[in-house]
Amino acid sequence: MKQRRGFPALFETALRPIQQFLRLEAASGALLLCAAIAALFWANLHPASYQQVFSFPLTLGAGEAIATFTIRDAINDGLMALFFFVVGMEIKRELVVGELSTLAKASLPAIAAVGGIVFPAAIFLIFTRGGPGAVGWGVPMATDIAFCVGLLTLLQGRVPRALVVFVTALAIFDDIAGILVIALFYGDGAHPAYLGLAAAISLVLVGLGRAHFTNGFVYALLGAALWYAVHHGGVHATIAGVILGLSIPARQRTAPREVLDGLSAHVDRLLGTAPDEEFDRAQVQKIEHGLAELETPAERFIHVLHPFVAFFVMPVFALANSGVSFEGLGLASFTSPVALGVTAGLVVGKPLGIFGLAALAIRLRVAPMPGTSTWMQLFGVSVLAGIGFTVALFIAALAYAGTPELLDQAKIGIVVASGLAGVAGFVILRLVPPATTSEERRS
Repeated sequence: MKQRRGFPALFETALRPIQQFLRLEAASGALLLCAAIAALFWANLHPASYQQVFSFPLTLGAGEAIATFTIRDAINDGLMALFFFVVGMEIKRELVVGELSTLAKASLPAIAAVGGIVFPAAIFLIFTRGGPGAVGWGVPMATDIAFCVGLLTLLQGRVPRALVVFVTALAIFDDIAGILVIALFYGDGAHPAYLGLAAAISLVLVGLGRAHFTNGFVYALLGAALWYAVHHGGVHATIAGVILGLSIPARQRTAPREVLDGLSAHVDRLLGTAPDEEFDRAQVQKIEHGLAELETPAERFIHVLHPFVAFFVMPVFALANSGVSFEGLGLASFTSPVALGVTAGLVVGKPLGIFGLAALAIRLRVAPMPGTSTWMQLFGVSVLAGIGFTVALFIAALAYAGTPELLDQAKIGIVVASGLAGVAGFVILRLVPPATTSEERRS
């Protein structure tokens, strides 16, 4: 018996440092960056094996109901739907009870996202006007939310939380716009029947959310059905995760004050228990049930899924999509209109559009500055939003599917621009002094 008690204690002691490491948000960003670097080395040292692994075909189903897809498809369309599900819930929470709970606060990332979409596309078209590469105007519109949030976690304590929420919301608005662009201009065409089914499922989810339904199994089934309908409707399947996340209740069914008032009597009874008496199990269970009511369904699902998304989904996505082979590429590819257009669109167009429209909205008092942020911090995240890496690569593959040469040029622009934007944005935010207000000290 002593050995049985001692082994779990020893095992727990050995795991404690690992658990502490995994709790650090910065670990997720570091792991994501390592996965991207590993993908670049792998794709250039052993390009054949890199493509072979992620292009490996998988089959699901039996009989006539068979679906064939690659490992990369499963990652991009399946696992990333979970990522967007978590992001959707986080945005819903901020819209309901957090930093985006007022129209003025929520409008700023939406306005900034418009600038971050229009300006890069316009700059790209200036470089490629009249040429065959102009079809890729949607490439520099993309902001890679995974890399942006990953780098921001490395700056934890130096960037106000409200600004992290701002750039996350900005990237979500940007991704939703990007998905719509893909569906309308680079997709396989809309299929009204499946889109109608997706709309019907979305209405059911909205109704369940308003009724404060909390059964996770039912949400999972409806989410899978929504994913299927959206995927076959000609829209990128990851938007199903956003819709599902936005439908999850982000408020308590019962007001927190009412819950705490109801618990006070049970707590008083337990405190009145004599030292040599055991606690009343019924009272303990009632307290546990009451405390559970203080946690919203969105918070509960985020708590369960966030580690899996942060330490598995995001790094695997980066590993599968960040590999770019530079074999056979010459100087002309680096100075082509497509490469320069993508680079200028992401490095210049993104910060110009995001910071420009955000500053205009703030100056005109349409929206307030996010939290305790400074102008330099706002500019820093605007520069950081120029990281279009994996999302931009995905759009480029669709835009230049029949022209490998233009696709290689677009990849060069994406890699160069994402590196410049990531380094420049990180340096700017690292050099800006951290906030010193009482609010930031408490956090």
